[in-house]
Parts: sequence; structure tokens; C-alpha cells
Amino acid sequence: MVRDNRHDSAYLCGAICPARGVGAAITMPAINAEASTRSARDEMNEHLKEISVQIARGAHAVLVLDGAGWHQSGERLCVPENITLLPLPPYCPELNPMENVWHYLRENKLCATVWNTYDEIVDACRKAWRFLTDDPDRIQSLGTREWTTVNG
Repeated sequence: MVRDNRHDSAYLCGAICPARGVGAAITMPAINAEASTRSARDEMNEHLKEISVQIARGAHAVLVLDGAGWHQSGERLCVPENITLLPLPPYCPELNPMENVWHYLRENKLCATVWNTYDEIVDACRKAWRFLTDDPDRIQSLGTREWTTVNG
């Protein structure tokens, strides 16, 4: 494996719609519960805006969220009218289809590589996301589990 002692990172925040085989994402320099609450909230609000514009006209999205600090709702988040937040119970990543996406991208596009600059890291994140979103079948495969489907 390639080894480098330098350290810098970017955060790829994304959401998918397995039914339509589409996704929306933004890349950020930092996002964590220890960061300024305002900063984390603002970054999550930007992500919600990006997801909102990607939702099919006249549709309503249910966005599954894990317990990350920046996923907190209430007055701190500006949730667009076409999105409903569905927080998951603690310690159940198997219920979040995005966990499959992150695992897949880490294993196939974002591993065993050394980037020389922060811009190269961001570019790699964007290319990995494009690789995913350019293949609707891949999104459907990663994001759909028969046992999670609700028939109406």
C-alpha cells in the first residue's frame, strides 16, 4: 500500500434516490460535531438545498439520516418543503442505504491513493461521485434492499 504521513481531507456529502437512480452531493472542507454549530448547520443546509433541486418536480423525498451532529433538525436546519427528514435509531447503519454507497466508493474509487494537494482530493471526490451517478443501475443496486421496500 502507498503510505504518506501528510494529512488533509474533504467531506463528500451525498444522497441517492434508488428508485430514479440519481444522486446529489456537495464536497466540503470540514464537517463535524466539534466544528462550530453554525458552520455545520450551514453546510447541512447547503446539502439540503442541493438535494431539494434534484428531486423530481411534484415529488417529495424522505431523507434518511443517521445520528451525526450536523443532521440535527429543529430550528437549526432549514428543511426545504419537498423533503422530510427521517432520523434513524442509534447504532443501525444497516438501515441507511448511503452506508453501502460510502463503502463502495471507499473500496473502489477512494482507496490506496495519495493526492498531493487538497484540490486533488476534492477532484477525486467529485470524480468518484460522477462515477456513481453516471450509472443509475449501480445506484439502484447499492441503494435498494428488498427487505426495506414498502409497498403502497
